[in-house]
Formats: sequence, structure tokens, C-alpha cells
Amino acid sequence: MKKLLIYSCLVAGATFITGCTKNFDAVNTNPDKTTASLFNPNYLMSQSQFQFSQTGYDQLLFQSMWVQGLSSTFGYYSNGDKYVLGGSGTNYYSRTWNRGYGALTLVDEMKNLAKGKPEYSNLDNCGSILRVLYIQRITDLYGDAPYSQEGQAKAGITTPVFDKQQAIYTDMLSQLETATAALDASKAGPTADLFYGGDVAKWKRLGYSLMLRVAMRLTKVDPATAQKYAEKAYAGGTMSSIADNAKVLGDNANGYANDNANALLVADDFREVRWAKTLIDYLKSTNDPRVSAIAEIAAGNGKAANEDRSTPGINTASLQIGMPNGYDLNGSTTDISKAPGYPGATPAANSTDASAPLGKYSRPRLLVYADRNSANIIFTYGESELLLAEAATRGWATGVAATHYANALTADMQTLAQLNASPIAVVDPAGIATYVATHPLVPATALQQINTEYWVETCATFNFNETFANWRRSGFPVLTPVAYPGQYTSGTIPRRMPYPITLAQTNSANYQAAVTSIGGDNFTTRVWWDK
Repeated sequence: MKKLLIYSCLVAGATFITGCTKNFDAVNTNPDKTTASLFNPNYLMSQSQFQFSQTGYDQLLFQSMWVQGLSSTFGYYSNGDKYVLGGSGTNYYSRTWNRGYGALTLVDEMKNLAKGKPEYSNLDNCGSILRVLYIQRITDLYGDAPYSQEGQAKAGITTPVFDKQQAIYTDMLSQLETATAALDASKAGPTADLFYGGDVAKWKRLGYSLMLRVAMRLTKVDPATAQKYAEKAYAGGTMSSIADNAKVLGDNANGYANDNANALLVADDFREVRWAKTLIDYLKSTNDPRVSAIAEIAAGNGKAANEDRSTPGINTASLQIGMPNGYDLNGSTTDISKAPGYPGATPAANSTDASAPLGKYSRPRLLVYADRNSANIIFTYGESELLLAEAATRGWATGVAATHYANALTADMQTLAQLNASPIAVVDPAGIATYVATHPLVPATALQQINTEYWVETCATFNFNETFANWRRSGFPVLTPVAYPGQYTSGTIPRRMPYPITLAQTNSANYQAAVTSIGGDNFTTRVWWDK
């Protein structure tokens, strides 16, 4: 990935102000500078895609542990693991918000530059799809958010209103319908596209799959609209194979390292972040062949081995143990050593070493998830197939539920190999076939099966924002809340992220109106579609 030079200091429209220097024009004016009329808007697409794809602590600190995909005894992770604010946890409220709106700013500028230019028609429509992709993550996590006035700082709107989530969803579906239908594979595609290398046919399938996902969020609050657009998406043509997966590979050599890997390679994170017991227990109970693809334990005994970030661990499936959420290393009644089924510490390897209390618990595989060149997977064919399976289970015209479900199981396991440029998390094809054959969709438990698999797939691909959203929508899997002193939710699993704490000062009137509209700015408030 090459670094790209933006023609001007872009103004972040909805939420934050970029750090342009004073006297920008005087300092930067030169006869060779580029201008809007000369700048190729394609270049903004790759910057936007990469920025949005990055997550790291945006989702690891809270969402990954709310859904019991990951677990940690480390105090900083008490924010998500135990529902107890720790460290500078409140500063992380803004991570998904700022990342999403930062990516949106680039898309807005790209669309402005492409507007009215026929040669950029596909780029413009791809931009509309990206805009929905980005804003959905924001509104799903926070609720009401700037949308209709987002990105209009150049027009003087620096304190945008917060649109109601229902209105955002209505417009997202309309935008997707128009933009996706307008894509034309006979015309030039995007030339700086990190998802598909400019393949317009794949963009069309992404557009319809995203329409499906947006529609299915409405199953609790507006099933008629959900059905209408799910059926439209299926008729239009959703993703057809894992080649359609939307993902962005990191490029560490050029300064674009994967943020998840960067986080996991921090000494404390590597030592104390583990796969959660809820997830690993489920995978092992179903003989899921993904266990050895995603999990490992330290290759040796003791503290030094447990902290070794250069040596791959042991990924034998039978040795993997998930760590329960809600424990610490403080030596009290909540110490991990008091957890039911605690496997014990690995002993010190020598006289200068120490024991490792977490050494027998499974961590994300080093070569898979701590690879700075690994992929950020954004939306997959398997997820699309699971949503079609659910729609069909509900009696909607989206094909055969059992077929979609079997397709999803196969795709979800194959997708893991896409996490790295050189496949590492490879699941044996025979193991996949056996699992699919022995785990058919059962009508009586179909919604539970489909959405539990959605949970597994999005946890395994580190797409925890999506895991959290679909868990709230579907209610599956059924999770038991963590009990721990000093919680910010009174013992319930959170339902949303509070707004960034700076909004009360930077956009006070609209922030206060949004808080009133949604029923309070806290972790337990439910967004509109989560009823």
C-alpha cells in the first residue's frame, strides 16, 4: 500500500477538527500544488477503506469481551471483561465514532470530486455503498448520530444534528437500492480499491449483501421492511463465494500495520488476553475444526514462555481451554485461580523464571492474529449466507435456509485462511465437510443455530463490532452476564456505547437532544432496533 498525498487538508465534517496548521495557504502555496480539479478522487477510496477497516482497541477493549469472544484478567480490560471502568476507559468511547466519521470524511470528499463526472459514476456509487457501511457501524453502536448534516463543515455546519436511528436506516436502504442498481460493470471501476481491485461486479454483490444486513437489523422493530429489502437483496444478487469477502490487508513495511496485531503484541495484552471460555467451550462441544486454526497455548512452561511474542504456541485442539470472563489476578475471591475448572498455572521453567497463572489458557494464535500484515475482515460471504438463511427461516423469499446455512459453515471455515497473505489458519477440507454434514440446520432451532454461527464467525475474524450488533438483534447465543464489584451496568451485559465524552462540549445542544431522544447516554440504553 502506497502512502497517498491528499490535495488539501480535509475538514472532518461531523465530529472532530483536523489539525491544519495556521497560515496553511501561505506555507503550502507553490506553483506545482494540486487542486480539486486535478486531483483523482480514486485515491481517497483506499485511504478511507483502510481507515475504516482498522479497529484495534476500538473494539478489543469493550465489544470483544461483552460478547464473550475474548477474556482478560488485565485491569485495563476490566472495561469490557467485567463492566468496570478502568484506566482511561472513557476515552475509548470515541474510538469507533472518530474512526468511522474520519473514514466518512474521505468518502464525502471523494463523492464531491466525482460528482457530475461520468467517468467516475461507478466510483461515486461505490462511495454511497461505503457511506452506508461506515454509518451503520456508528449508529449500531451509539444509536442516533449525525447523518443528514454529516460532512458539511465546508458549508458551515460544524455542529450537526443527530438523526434518529430509524430515519438513518430508512435512508440507508434507499441509498443502497439506488447506488447498487446503478453500478455498471461495462464502465470503469475504482482504480484505488483495497476491497476488490476495482471489480464492479463484486461491488454490486457487496451492495446487495449490505442491503440484506441493514434489512435484517430491523427484524424486531419493522419486520415488513426487513422482509421487503431482504427479498430485494436476494433478487439483486448477494455475495456468491469467499472471493467476495470485503477485507483489507495490512502493510507493515509501509506504515500500515494491522491495529489488532499491534494491540495484541503489547506485552500486557499478549500475556493476559485470551479466548473466552464461552466461545472455546462451544467450539469444542460441537467438535468444530476451527479450534486448532484460531487457538494456541504457550509452547513452554513459566512466565518467560507465556510472554514470548516470537515463538508460536501449541494449537492441538484437545489442549485448548477458554478463560472465563470476570476474573483478575488480585489474589481475592475473584482471582482466576478461584474460577471453576481452573487448570492451574504452568510452573517456572528454571530458578530465574516464575509461574504463569494463565499459561494453560488459549490465546489467539500468534502467527494468525499478531501478524501486522494480517487482514481486517469487514463483511463476508458466510455472514451474508447466514442472514439469507435466517430470512428464509422466517418464510421470506430468499432461497432454501438449509442450503444457505451449509454454505455459510463451509465459507466461514475457509475464510480463516484469508486472515493472512500466506494462509495459516487453514481448516482441513475433510474436517469442514464432516462438520457440515453432521451439523445440518434443524427448523426447530434454526434461529439459534444461525445466529450462534454468526457469533462464532465474527469472533474468529475479529469483527467484534458486528458480533455485538447481531447478538443484540438476535439474542443468540444466550450469554450469562459477568458478576463483579463496581459495575457500570448493575450486572447486565451492555447494549450500546456511550457517546464520546467531548460531544457535551463541542456539540452540546444536539448532543443533549440525542440523549433525550434515545432515553439516556449510558451502557444499558437500547438503540432503536434493539427492542
